[in-house]
Amino acid sequence: MVILTLNCGSSSAKYQVYDWDNKEVMASGVVERIGADGSGITHKAKGTETEVLSPCPTHKEAIELILKEITDPEVGVISDMSVIGAVGHRVLHGGDKFTKSVLITPEVLDTFRSVIDLGPLHMPANIMGIEAAQKVLPNVPHAAVMDTAWHQTMPEETFMYAIPREWYTKYAARRYGFHGTSFLYTAKRAAVLLGKDPKDTNIIICHIGNGASMCAVKNGVCYDTTMGITPLEGLVMGTRSGDLDPALPFYIMRKTGMSADEMDKALNKKSGCLGTTEKYSDRRDIEQGAKAGDKLCQLSINMESLRVKKYIGAFAAELGHVDAIVFTAGVGERGPYIRGKCVEGLENFGIKVDMQRNEWSSTNNAETFIHADDSDVKIFVIPTDEELVMTEDAYALMKGTYDVHTNFKYSFQSPDYVNKARAEGLKKDLVKRPNLEKVLAKPAK
Repeated sequence: MVILTLNCGSSSAKYQVYDWDNKEVMASGVVERIGADGSGITHKAKGTETEVLSPCPTHKEAIELILKEITDPEVGVISDMSVIGAVGHRVLHGGDKFTKSVLITPEVLDTFRSVIDLGPLHMPANIMGIEAAQKVLPNVPHAAVMDTAWHQTMPEETFMYAIPREWYTKYAARRYGFHGTSFLYTAKRAAVLLGKDPKDTNIIICHIGNGASMCAVKNGVCYDTTMGITPLEGLVMGTRSGDLDPALPFYIMRKTGMSADEMDKALNKKSGCLGTTEKYSDRRDIEQGAKAGDKLCQLSINMESLRVKKYIGAFAAELGHVDAIVFTAGVGERGPYIRGKCVEGLENFGIKVDMQRNEWSSTNNAETFIHADDSDVKIFVIPTDEELVMTEDAYALMKGTYDVHTNFKYSFQSPDYVNKARAEGLKKDLVKRPNLEKVLAKPAK
């Protein structure tokens, strides 16, 4: 059986084709520039990568292009649509309506439409992608996997804002949190590396990519997170400001005459690392600039790492006891310089990084450890796998065996779990960086 997963953004549609019986990825790719000139697909399968330009005025054409590519006689991986057993869709926002993934019904779609205002950039695309896929694949179950569902265990004191109560009761204004699928995967994998049941673990997870957030995991469930009602709050990100004085936007709007929409775009698209450096949002470019003496690049790194460090301290205070800190996502997995600055100088918290191990750890093909031998708190780098969570949720929903994550066991919770594609990639990484072997993390006995 084959499970297809789709992640539809405002102008893109990412996909993965997974062979459930053999537990391996058959193909993956992305359709970009949907609704614009120059749209096309990048398709990876059978060890090769192909690119095809094709007009995609809407997500319907994008989904059709994906299905055409994965069934193509030369570069495809399946013979026809009949082998697809279920489709998993990533959805940004479920409001406070869902605590776990669900099969998509007309009522579920209506709920997603009711929270469009909470995710205006992503939710319309998510919904269009679902509707387009349902038209092309009407006879298979479609599952929604929501970024916000993981965070529904937060207590009121962490998800509520100190605002007029009416804003919450009438407009659902509260902290929701995002990156939930990534946090679920890495929290479960960290428990495996610690040799503990998830319910017995307290973990701080740092998901640091272009978008970035952190999660305090208490007794195996989300207790607090850095993002809020939207993905703008919290850490310094590639183009998002993160935390700031709420009065600052009003001050700038009065000074410049900017509209609310212009301010929203400035804080989401022109701030963060890009706003600080005035030219870069990619941390690789920023690191190169810093090494070349660019003071704004150096400032950006210092600001970003300090914000992460502040939240590590805050979450440690909330949790009381911390078993491990986990880094994941693009920068978290392959950015040792920024990662090291996030955890240096925390010895008084029982957190001691080994900078040599941190330097050796730069891969998205293996789990590693970067803590010193005498560190009370473990520090792991765990490559995330949101697509696998989506795949397993979709399959279990189709079979009727799915439940909230505290009552459900994923395949990757086994100490014997192996990602076949990453295992092959690790062999190549070890040839280039043999010291990586010294920091590979193994499940605790």
